Amino acid sequence: MEQAERHNIHKKAKMEHIDYKDIVSLGHHVNPHARMNSRKRTGFGAKQQRDFANAIKRARFMALMPYISH
Repeated sequence: MEQAERHNIHKKAKMEHIDYKDIVSLGHHVNPHARMNSRKRTGFGAKQQRDFANAIKRARFMALMPYISH
């Protein structure tokens, strides 16, 4: 995947920002053990990956997503 193409995945999905309440879209970038995927797998840029990590952390704190999966 090209460098420029990787950073546009966030924009191609037509997402203005990553929302912690949108559990479905967050769940696409989490593995079965409830761990966040890396930038290499998500295709996000650095800023989008930080926003994604903060959204996951907020969702976990609000009990919308699990910390771990059994």
